[in-house]
Amino acid sequence: MKNLAEKLQQICSKENVLYSEKDIFLYGYDASMEKGRPDFIVFPENAGQVQEIVKLANQFNIPFIARGAATNLCGATIAPGGGLIIDTSKMNKILKIDLHNQVVIVEPGVVNLELQNVLSEHGYFFAPDPASQKAATLGGNVALNAGGPHCIKYGVTVDHVLGAQVVMPDGELAAFGSTSVENPGYDFLGLINGSEGTLGIITQLTLKILPKPDGLQTMLVAFNNIQDAANTVSNIIANGIIPSTLEYMDNLCIRTVVSSLNVDYPIDAAAVLIIEIDGKKSALSQQVDEIKEICTKNNCANFRMAKDEADRTALWAGRRGALGAMARLKPSVIVFDGTVPRNRLPEALLKIDDITKAYNLQYGTLLHAGDGNIHPIIVYDESDKEETARVHKGCDEIMKLCVDLGGTITGEHGVGLEKMKAMSYLFSPDEFEIMKKLKMTFDKSNLCNPGKVFN
Repeated sequence: MKNLAEKLQQICSKENVLYSEKDIFLYGYDASMEKGRPDFIVFPENAGQVQEIVKLANQFNIPFIARGAATNLCGATIAPGGGLIIDTSKMNKILKIDLHNQVVIVEPGVVNLELQNVLSEHGYFFAPDPASQKAATLGGNVALNAGGPHCIKYGVTVDHVLGAQVVMPDGELAAFGSTSVENPGYDFLGLINGSEGTLGIITQLTLKILPKPDGLQTMLVAFNNIQDAANTVSNIIANGIIPSTLEYMDNLCIRTVVSSLNVDYPIDAAAVLIIEIDGKKSALSQQVDEIKEICTKNNCANFRMAKDEADRTALWAGRRGALGAMARLKPSVIVFDGTVPRNRLPEALLKIDDITKAYNLQYGTLLHAGDGNIHPIIVYDESDKEETARVHKGCDEIMKLCVDLGGTITGEHGVGLEKMKAMSYLFSPDEFEIMKKLKMTFDKSNLCNPGKVFN
């Protein structure tokens, strides 16, 4: 290990190689409840250094795991069997902004919100906007195929990635995709998106950007019944209206956010929807009227329009801060992201409530409601082993429920370590075998983030 440490320092310099007990502890967890113990943490500053590190890992037969801001909620950046954490946070340059072709070229360590702020000055935006965008890096967004509130209209991250430069598991540098709309041959870029760092390490990205919409209207709609809120979601989409965002929060989330962030949400509501539409200003007023009519038919208790940009920002601060606010209730938080067809949302919410009651769990619910992505947030005390066991059993039942309702176990958070068991609810042994063969084709030594997604 001393020999490996010296060679890593030769590649990245001494200050960019960490291996003290404190550092190993700090890099032994991410935003999930999973834990690991890496041997080294290294901070490359360019693709060439990543290549050298990966080749060295192959030489020493030691696993390596890419990591950005570690905001993932599934344990994708944990080192359960030791190895090297390759932290790309120092590869954080916006290399090119090409407004003529509506693309940007970035390194993987660029923070999502940083890119948004820079693009905003030019009148553009990058559509994927996960709630963790203040910290989450773009490399991680691609590796986990992140979504966010805007995915109902604009799609998830894969829909905005045009190209990627990747250090393959053997240390060779490869480039996938291009700025053209169509590319012949196999879709290797599609494989990299959402592969959770198991097929290579992203060192550069070419991303599609969009002009900011001409007009924007944001609504906060309160309901006294969660079923009415869920039915409203289905009715809006069924009427041919595609909002840019359609978000749901239940009462516990509302009360917790209000007490934590002092936002103006109705604390007596069973649920609220944050509905946002964008596009040409001239077309928005009619859509607002149609949405209001649908909400009224579904017994909404209150319908409020954001008065100005400050009011809109405050409404979104509550939604984006909801997960952090829930952490005030108990020491540990676990949030799942199962997805069901929109018309099954009312049924799913009722059955999730039954499951959590059966296991005596305290929980709140957020939804990217427009695409049926359910985020039950369970708060508990990890030091209480009996409660923790109930949490894991309840979460497993929730994931199976989503699959049984025609959905899936994750809409944007990924599988990582956390949901590997639940993969069997989705895939047959033959399908697992195909995935394993694909993994081994890219990674013959099984050193690139091993033990993730499937066993």
